[in-house]
Amino acid sequence: MSTPVPPAYTLVTGPEEVLADRAVDSIVSLVREHEPDTEVVRLYAATYAPGDLGVHASPSLFGGGSVIVVHDLDEADDPLLEDVLQLLDRPAEGIHLVVRHKSGNRGKRVLDALRKGGARVIEAKAIRSEADKTAFVVEEFRTARRRVEKEAALALVQAVGKDVRELATACAQLVRDTTGVVTVTQVETYYGEKVETTGFKVAEAALSGDEAEALRLLRHAMTGGLDPVPIIAVLAMQLRQVGRVGAAGRASASSVAKDLGIAPWQVDQARRVAQGWDGDRLGRAIEAVAAADVDVKGGLRNALTVPRSPEYAVERAVTVICRERRSR
Repeated sequence: MSTPVPPAYTLVTGPEEVLADRAVDSIVSLVREHEPDTEVVRLYAATYAPGDLGVHASPSLFGGGSVIVVHDLDEADDPLLEDVLQLLDRPAEGIHLVVRHKSGNRGKRVLDALRKGGARVIEAKAIRSEADKTAFVVEEFRTARRRVEKEAALALVQAVGKDVRELATACAQLVRDTTGVVTVTQVETYYGEKVETTGFKVAEAALSGDEAEALRLLRHAMTGGLDPVPIIAVLAMQLRQVGRVGAAGRASASSVAKDLGIAPWQVDQARRVAQGWDGDRLGRAIEAVAAADVDVKGGLRNALTVPRSPEYAVERAVTVICRERRSR
């Protein structure tokens, strides 16, 4: 199969630096597959001197092409914007232009000209929410032709997910150092110090009714900087999982796992937890977590309700779960 022809122009747009860096690297690699001696020139808006782009786009006495990467066009002053427009108006032979633009309207004329000129557009969308980061982890393993359990992906996000670059490094380490499907146990083995007091441990203690341990873990986790939102998400997920597995009856763990899209060991774990619950108490626990979810996100349950602090809301939900588990 022939190698794709590298584009003359590429626009990498969006705020996520990890994805943007990968996009730029992919263009450089593609060009070098065709032209191994290609030079890479990087120009930055903060240090740009008028005319630099034209100098680097001029034909070399020694031949060979260049990939010119213009970083931070969204922060560029007029000279850089005008120089890019001039290059687009009079393309230089052997030059591949890659423009990096994070967000905003600054440089819109250049963006429009790039698109009109047939530039390849690569989006580097922000990865901010827990769901975005979990999807990112799953995709990292899929790209590496590996699988990761859903709970393991979430555990990894909670362990190292404040920084997407660190998260990508953690995925690469697990791909390199493990085999088969990546599990929660493997995540804890590598990042145990960071995940030992996260939402999973809190949920495990709460659903078993151990109020003192659940609150100790919760307070330790939040003191360490863990956001209440993912804790609430894990509590909700674990409660729903207990309910779904309980509703599946006595079917084999493997068949229930297949139907619910989870691992057989998760079915066994949920069944052990479900033995201490009935539908009414589980429903009240789910309602408490839903109310806490509103509070930690700053909402109002009704017009007369003043939102609780996120920390108080999570503690209250954990307390309700523990007491519902112990009630008869």
